[in-house]
Parts: sequence; C-alpha cells; structure tokens
Amino acid sequence: MKKIELDIVALSHSVAQSHNYAVVLGEKSGSRRLPIVIGGFEAQAIAVAMEGMTPNRPLTHDLFKNTLDTFKVDLQEIVINNLLDGVFYARLVCLKKDGNLLEIDSRTSDALAMAVRFQCPIYTYEFILDAAGIVLEDEESEQEEPLMAVEESPKLKESLSSLTVEILHKMLEEVLAEENYEKAAKIRDEIDRRKS
Repeated sequence: MKKIELDIVALSHSVAQSHNYAVVLGEKSGSRRLPIVIGGFEAQAIAVAMEGMTPNRPLTHDLFKNTLDTFKVDLQEIVINNLLDGVFYARLVCLKKDGNLLEIDSRTSDALAMAVRFQCPIYTYEFILDAAGIVLEDEESEQEEPLMAVEESPKLKESLSSLTVEILHKMLEEVLAEENYEKAAKIRDEIDRRKS
C-alpha cells in the first residue's frame, strides 16, 4: 500500500469532547485533514516538543527518546496503519544499530509525540483518509489553523501584559517546574510578543 505523508497542522481543544484535545494532521501534498481526538497529557507531550520547551524533568516521551538514543535505535517514521471502531492504531518504524528495521505497536498520540521529538515523517494510508479524513475547501485551506490554539482567559492575557519581562521569565520557570505547560506557553507568547 502506498503511504501518504502528513504534517501536524493544529493542536486544539476538542469541540466534540470536552477535556480532550484534537490533533489535526494535514496531507503534505493535498487538502485533506485527519483530526484525531487525544487526551490532555498526550496533547501536552506533543505541544511541549513542538514549542521547544525543556521541562525540568524529562517527560515519558523524552525518557523513551533518550533510551532509544542510548541504544542507537533511530525512529525513522511513524505510520498510522489502522482504524477500527473509531480508534486509530500506529507503528513506530525504527532502525537498529545493526541495520535491521523494527516495528513497535503504539498509541497514535504517543507515536505523534515521538515523531515530533525525532523530527521524523508521519504517514498513513488512503483507506484511513477515506474513512476519517475531511477535505478543506479552497478558502479554508489557505487559512491554516494555529498550531496550538488553547482557550485563553482574557484576564490572564491582561495580567501578563502588565508584568515586566523579568517577572515573566521568573513565572515561566515556576510554571515549567510545576509542569503547567499550557500556562507556560501563554507566558512564552507574551515574552515573544514583546521581543518583536
């Protein structure tokens, strides 16, 4: 079967299921999108890697990457290879130091978190896009969704804008230590806004 390459184009709160998130994968050379509902911890693991944040302690996916690196196993690609009863299945395709390929079964959300860390390609198959994909209209495809669209409290945004950059940096360190990555992203965005 021919593989179709995908990119992560959005990560946001799920409209359909509260307390969950949706990661939206986009066809690299096409207009189809593949939305996948994932849990909050999994969304956090993907967002942390995408935003280039370094937590004080390694998250589970960082630990797994460090372990693979230590044993000279390279994650070559991930493949979302099946869809059964609304559940996506994925495989990690790894290259061992002896040159042999190894495939490891994975939850799709974990596979995506690993793909971001290894910066490896994400693939799926036509039958999965046919079953669960959506086609964007031309107008919609030109307006890409934000990569991380976390609901933002107007009070938090207003309070952050009144703080000094020095205080924002201290707050950022504190919330990273607490592993509150959503708040850390908002603080980092405020710091970045002031730099530009």
